[in-house]
Amino acid sequence: MTIDPNAQTITEARQLLSDLGFDRERTNERSALVLLALLELGPGDDWSNAANPMLGTRAIMDWISEQFDVQYAPNTREAVRRFTLHQFADALLIEQNPDQPDRPVNSPKWCYQVHANALKVVRAFGSSEYATLLLDHLIAVPGLKAQYDAAREMHRIPVNLPSGQPLTLSPGGQNVLIKQMVEDFCGYYTPGGEVLYVGDADAKWAVFEEAALAALGVTVDQHGKMPDLVVYLPAKNWLVLLEAASSHGPVDAKRHRELSELFQHSTAGLVYVSCFPSRVEMRKYLAEIAWETEVWCADNPTHLIHFNGERFLGPYESKP
Repeated sequence: MTIDPNAQTITEARQLLSDLGFDRERTNERSALVLLALLELGPGDDWSNAANPMLGTRAIMDWISEQFDVQYAPNTREAVRRFTLHQFADALLIEQNPDQPDRPVNSPKWCYQVHANALKVVRAFGSSEYATLLLDHLIAVPGLKAQYDAAREMHRIPVNLPSGQPLTLSPGGQNVLIKQMVEDFCGYYTPGGEVLYVGDADAKWAVFEEAALAALGVTVDQHGKMPDLVVYLPAKNWLVLLEAASSHGPVDAKRHRELSELFQHSTAGLVYVSCFPSRVEMRKYLAEIAWETEVWCADNPTHLIHFNGERFLGPYESKP
């Protein structure tokens, strides 16, 4: 009877993942194929030849398709990230962005690589040394995890909320601008304001004062496309909705409509602000910025640009 090399290699990968202590979801066929892609091991390849290239999610899925003729729909990439790669990283089987640890979470260059320590175990799979190397690795993982967690924490962006409460955001990307919005914009334009929401690409709800928003008539779920920063001004009964335009663009007509609908039951007046890192960046979007909104540039933090309307930095009544 001829053994199918595809099935044999996948079975071995599933056994290896089980030996490493992964649960049922992380030892299924999908997870096994993800591991094989990260090791560049095709059907029938010897485990001693395992490699550890840096691969993004798309490259992983392309490799699986080419080597094992298993196709995953493009919309399954998020499942691969959330239900396989994240757990592989948590267990230190793989590391994320070894070439640039502070890479922004939403970067298209985000990549994964099998840890050098784990690679030694993988290459010994099926050999007489395997059991010893596996045990040594499992014993070492808690200490290694503490080291990697500390290293990742060093790259996070510290932010001081107006209340004085400290906060950290994931590194890079628009979070550099969000820090400036929280500390500089709020300092100049919303003194006495309460930060009710701060978004973060790594943890969407970095700050989420659900009860305070609900008291203002605002109820959102985790599928609602929140602005990047929401500040309440009790003295004026305003909700200031700020978008970090460095990555996703400004409050244009479409976004204005989305936010109006999301906050339609607010008992506070709504103020819309597009925030840019600089006026140079803002110029790229001038034709898109919605009227009756405000623009703030972090390189000129003491000034606002008003996009025509009846008042300056204030809410407008909803139009029928």
